[in-house]
Amino acid sequence: MPLSEHEQRLFEQIERSLAEDPKFASAVRASDPRFHTRRRLLVAAGVIIIGLALVVYGAVIKTPPLAVAGFVVMLASAAFAVQSHRRAQSPDLHVVGGTTSRRRPRAGRAGRRSSLLDRLEDRWRQRPEGHR
Repeated sequence: MPLSEHEQRLFEQIERSLAEDPKFASAVRASDPRFHTRRRLLVAAGVIIIGLALVVYGAVIKTPPLAVAGFVVMLASAAFAVQSHRRAQSPDLHVVGGTTSRRRPRAGRAGRRSSLLDRLEDRWRQRPEGHR
């Protein structure tokens, strides 16, 4: 549903005021699932490099348990990175109240929810233009 000119101006004004607030920007960034995914992938990449260093160091000093431990660290970190990436690609990931959660459909409630939303939408359309 398109916004009226007045609503668009109000929305742009709110958007400008929020963009100027550094505390709000950091709070939004901290609750963004993409931010957490990016951070997890960077941590996983760093741990993979550490695991590779352990593999090389264990091979150079001829200590197989150290090299095997490095390989296990690399493997676990790669699995963590793949899992984080898959979770980020999931379409049911959303932000609610600053925390990330997964939507779980509940049987029998979809009908009530859609009717509630329909009623609220009808009320919004029928509101007097002077009241905001």
